[in-house]
Amino acid sequence: MNPILQIVVSIIGTLGAYGLFLLAQYLYREATSPLNNLPGPPNSSWIHGNSKEIQDAEISVLHEKWVEEYGTTIVYKWFLGNRLYTQDTKALNHILMSGYDYQKPEPARKWGLRNIVGSGILVQEEDEHRLQRKVMNPAFGVAQIRELAEIFVDESIHLRDIWASQLGPDNKPARVEVQSWLSKMTLDVIGRAGFNYRFNALDSTEPDELIKAFSVIFGISSRFTIWNVLQGVVPVLRLFPSTAGSIKKEAQATMERIGRDLLRQTKEHLAATGEKGDGWRARDLLSLLVRSNMSKDIPEHQRMSDEDVIAQVPTFLVAGHETTSTAVTWALFALTQNKEIQRKLRDELLQVQTESPTMDTLNSLPYLDAVVRETLRVHSPVTGTFRVAMKDDFIPLSVPYTDRKGEVHNEIQIHKGDSISIPVLAINRSKSLWGEDAREFKPERWMTPGGIPSTASSIPGVWGNMMSFLGGAHACIGYRFSLVEMKALIFVLVRAFEFDLAVAADDVVGKSSIVQRPHLRSDPGQGSQLPLWVKLYTPS
Repeated sequence: MNPILQIVVSIIGTLGAYGLFLLAQYLYREATSPLNNLPGPPNSSWIHGNSKEIQDAEISVLHEKWVEEYGTTIVYKWFLGNRLYTQDTKALNHILMSGYDYQKPEPARKWGLRNIVGSGILVQEEDEHRLQRKVMNPAFGVAQIRELAEIFVDESIHLRDIWASQLGPDNKPARVEVQSWLSKMTLDVIGRAGFNYRFNALDSTEPDELIKAFSVIFGISSRFTIWNVLQGVVPVLRLFPSTAGSIKKEAQATMERIGRDLLRQTKEHLAATGEKGDGWRARDLLSLLVRSNMSKDIPEHQRMSDEDVIAQVPTFLVAGHETTSTAVTWALFALTQNKEIQRKLRDELLQVQTESPTMDTLNSLPYLDAVVRETLRVHSPVTGTFRVAMKDDFIPLSVPYTDRKGEVHNEIQIHKGDSISIPVLAINRSKSLWGEDAREFKPERWMTPGGIPSTASSIPGVWGNMMSFLGGAHACIGYRFSLVEMKALIFVLVRAFEFDLAVAADDVVGKSSIVQRPHLRSDPGQGSQLPLWVKLYTPS
């Protein structure tokens, strides 16, 4: 045999043997997992499990149906393995609050998500996560977000003026696809407030090179294919070249180059103006992060490297861009479904004597706060996440389950490596926690004494008795940023315009890819969109 061919055959044989070993190891662990005894739906496919049913169903609806049929704590099949699913808040509290005993799945941290955000805080665990969070926390404090509110309002007014220019004569309503415009606006916000970078997305027809590179990486890395899944599970497969891989590497190089330029400019500015700095350059998140990283309170061995600081640029884009724009899109959708809520909100906003409110003014408006809370409860952009047990454990329950043998259990036995689904949206609108009207959009529940049931207080979220920003060690570090930006956008837009849905309400459906976006059943090929009729508000 040709020597080169012999080497190739040998490599392929070794890789094949290694792959079979990993598969056998995985199958043995799943076959012996105590999760097999939990109740749950029948397995639909030996290979895919229940995954196809879940992908085809509306977000969270199938899981909620299973809970009604099999109980609060169930197991379903995900490809060749088990996945624990529970709406028991005592169990979720244990999982989220147990430090790093339950971590994000390794394939996501070391392959899928890492391809998008590099070594940023979203992919870190244990000591590295603690250190990054310690350095980054000061940038997301109340005082820091107060300084950034001016940017939120400024870009909201910019979007308002663009929409106003599209209206016809005599205030004839214009059909506006609000999802894409809100996405551009929050992109401009995170550019300015995140790292003092001007995307000019609202004014440009061509995307900036940074966002173009990010979109390429995000598109390739978030694509659900068997090859992507295998590369996540079997690291050696990542060595095989591909066209998509080459395109992604080129885009990553562009992002790293721009990130290094931003970091260099930030350091130079802070050095030239002193530690405190001045202007927006000193108030953006990257400047605050660099300043915190250089603080005497952070020992040198605990400081973030330049690579880790640069990795926060795509992290800010992922965490601070689509989530907020999607949440405001759903808020506008909800307001079109109840004109009285829209009118009541506008009346409150018009009582404010300025079109450029501060953070404190925005936070002083009770009905605006209630609308934002109810939007994040009923239409949480992040609908769920996953964790993997890092050790054998017993998870306590508030509601016992009956296993397949008829035995009752007050805790779940779990083995190291078992997979767990964290149901954000389902918990936010669970009837057992929120009452029979849990699926209804009712801002008044947040303003009425006793409107929030005592059962909701058991939800282990970092904010608002809900799971939208998660809880525990991995609670969203930027939730204050998102809340104030949402309030600024809704304040400016609802004061200026009246909104009506441009399609039938049942034509709108949420589909999740990282975040839950609205799509039209009648136009599935167009992707995420929400067309609204928009006209200037004129007092009667």
